[in-house]
Amino acid sequence: MSLSLDDALPQKRAARRAFDRAASFDSACFIHDEARARLDARLDLVRLAPAVAVDLGCAMGRGAELLAARYPAATVLAVDSSLPMLEAAAGRVPTARRVLGDAEALPLRAASADLVLANLVLPWCRPDRLFAEAARVLTDGGALMFATLGPDSLQEVRNAFAAVDDFIHVHAAFDLQGLGDLAVAAGLAEPVLDVDRIEVTYADFGGLVRDLRAVGGVNLAGGRRRTLTGRRRFGRFVERLPRNADGRLCVTVELVFGQAFGRGTPRGTAAVEGEVRVPLARVGRRSEST
Repeated sequence: MSLSLDDALPQKRAARRAFDRAASFDSACFIHDEARARLDARLDLVRLAPAVAVDLGCAMGRGAELLAARYPAATVLAVDSSLPMLEAAAGRVPTARRVLGDAEALPLRAASADLVLANLVLPWCRPDRLFAEAARVLTDGGALMFATLGPDSLQEVRNAFAAVDDFIHVHAAFDLQGLGDLAVAAGLAEPVLDVDRIEVTYADFGGLVRDLRAVGGVNLAGGRRRTLTGRRRFGRFVERLPRNADGRLCVTVELVFGQAFGRGTPRGTAAVEGEVRVPLARVGRRSEST
């Protein structure tokens, strides 16, 4: 089957509808919470005093809450394309200014933000477009801090489905080198990226599906199967899912963390304590096939 990038990435309208329906988001956003906590720790190492801080793809407002607590003098903008999510964020952080907008076409002026926090919004976007918008709205020396999913995320589900049909069941994701190259091409400076992996276990596949649906994380790829998976095919898929010694389903979540700066940043100021810089050309590229 010949697939384009648009086939492998989520369809924007379908993704927005999924998030509009994700009323139980807070019940299953433990990966978002973990990624946000790790971004928060990275903010300790970046010396910023933002006048304007943006929670991009704010969902229920937990990122905006973090920014408001960390930078009490800042104007915090909670940005999302889902109105129900913005309404929920308003209840959590009433001081934040809500902005209904697309991460790939932000309704913000150029050079208007000192910090953009993008926690797990990149999996739902074209990274080149989001990075270009971040580069446009960041002030000189402003920072983009992001967490996204790497190509090893849900590899167990992808591999099990690949054994029974040729359709896309897990969205494509970009590796370190790809993201770094896109950030530089978009006009961002000094990208620094690293990877963490988390193993999550479930009693059964149904538990994983419930969590994904709760956070709007269903399969919305352009090349997804448009008909129901037959019972026999689905049974073969479930049989191929790996389990641990306790019989629990094991799935990998690969978290890619990155930071990049507005072009006015002097070289050398983006260094992070205890971190080793590796040229992007030396970072291995893993397969992005689905």
